[in-house]
Amino acid sequence: MQDPPAPSRPWPPTPPRPARPPWSATTRTRSAAFLRTKPASALPGIGPKTAQTLARYGITTIGDIADTQPPTLQRILGTTAARQAHDRAHGIDERPVVPGAAPRTVSTSHRFERDELDPDRHHRAVLGLVQELGRKLRTSAEIAQALTLTVTYADRTQTTRTRTLTEPTAHTPALATTALELLTGLGLQRARVRALAVRAERLRPAEHTVRQLALDGHDDKLHRLETALDKAANRYGPGITGTASTFSWTT
Repeated sequence: MQDPPAPSRPWPPTPPRPARPPWSATTRTRSAAFLRTKPASALPGIGPKTAQTLARYGITTIGDIADTQPPTLQRILGTTAARQAHDRAHGIDERPVVPGAAPRTVSTSHRFERDELDPDRHHRAVLGLVQELGRKLRTSAEIAQALTLTVTYADRTQTTRTRTLTEPTAHTPALATTALELLTGLGLQRARVRALAVRAERLRPAEHTVRQLALDGHDDKLHRLETALDKAANRYGPGITGTASTFSWTT
């Protein structure tokens, strides 16, 4: 008769692994270290003008932004922009990542009743398009990083020019300045133009904009005027506000 098998011994419990920081915390630490030596303008939301403003206070790198106390940044950039810059300088960015998503654009266009030779009419048409484009951006709470002008001629050929804006914006005067520079650069004095189109490129949420206050308050007046014109256009339809005369202060 065989002896019964000996009872099996239980495996000793596996000692717990030492706690590790969350993946996101590790990634943020590495990101912050990588960013420190980069120029301030490399941080999302910090354009050339904002970088120049920061430089006047000795803040020239992302590491400088990270080391600057939030109240100091708020006095320079404003509350929202300062919070975003400070977080991103520490490797914290709450924006959702959408793989492969194409940057959104928005556009406006104008077709002349007949092929147009008059440069003044080209000029006024572009201003009208920019005013409508700015209203669309502000209504959707977005800002543009670049502007594209497309000219269609009488023979249906086209010329397209794109320029990156100095600062991401939905502010009509800034859009108008860039659009008119593109138009002037084409030299259309003798061109028969059939249609014009202006497109805002590489759109971002408006919360990422950095607005600096002008000392004379002129910029505030323009923003208030924009708000009034947007309300009128939303109520009565585009074009009701008198495009050409509205932009007399942009040129």
